Amino acid sequence: MKHIGIITSGGDSPGMNACIRAIVRTASFNDIKVTGFYRGYEGLLENDSLVLTRYDVRNIIHRGGTFLKTSRSEEFRTQAGRSKASKILKNMGIEGLIVIGGDGSLIGANLISIENDIPVIGCPGTIDNDLFGTDFTIGYHTAVDTAIEAVDNIRDTASSHNRLFFVEVMGRDAGLIALRTGIAAGAEGILIPETPSDINRLVKYLKTDFKKKRRSGIIIVAEGESEGGAFEVAKKVQREFPEWEMKVTVLGHIQRGGKPNGFDRILASRIGHGALLALNKGRNREMIGISGGELIYTPLEKAVKHNSTISPYLLELVEALS
Repeated sequence: MKHIGIITSGGDSPGMNACIRAIVRTASFNDIKVTGFYRGYEGLLENDSLVLTRYDVRNIIHRGGTFLKTSRSEEFRTQAGRSKASKILKNMGIEGLIVIGGDGSLIGANLISIENDIPVIGCPGTIDNDLFGTDFTIGYHTAVDTAIEAVDNIRDTASSHNRLFFVEVMGRDAGLIALRTGIAAGAEGILIPETPSDINRLVKYLKTDFKKKRRSGIIIVAEGESEGGAFEVAKKVQREFPEWEMKVTVLGHIQRGGKPNGFDRILASRIGHGALLALNKGRNREMIGISGGELIYTPLEKAVKHNSTISPYLLELVEALS
């Protein structure tokens, strides 16, 4: 290939810039021209683009977010929108597209390739860690680190004021941020979408602690868990303990921001390097991931199916340590 395009799409994640940098520098090493499109598929449809050289990606490996910006595009969800985007790519002489994003972004990449014969490679950029074909997605480790730091700070005030805090973390469809944050922060309870939330069991546990005169603690709640989120869980628990002081904290988008940690910088660099080489070698409609330390390729149609299984070992660990 002589000319490829890059977009970052959907929710941002720490490490996207490191991935862009790796793609551009690997392309430069192989004498391939790179065009980046601002604002994901929306920017592609508007041809809001710039040519990227190795010098344009200096000093971005440590920056959170994505300097190419990101958005969601309703027009691209239509076949007509994808046809329009493919014509723009072909008129610019772009022979292949690398998409960095989560499941929705990779679904779009797969469709534009199938419908318009555009070679595409996906890079798993999402903090949720819910894609098949990789042990970890770009940004997940940093998001967990951010959540742990926040929970550690909350625990200080929970202990000082004898309060029970319900901390809601991101994870509408996947509870992996909640699970690992809870384990690392020593939470008293963890509620996630993948397992049925048993409020009665949580109440029973808290009553045991109540007998020990302990009324402070942390309950981690994934935003997509079955009871309706941290506010609803707190209301139900409060009914059982009207004398307890309870607070709810929603961490929200602070989990997406901030500098990527070392793990995510290396992960993103390996995936970006692998994505460019894969596209150049003629691979198509695959997501680049790393499993067991090795680079692997997963068909996009399989990668975008949510990884809904949770390690039984981790669930056992939570049970034993809470």
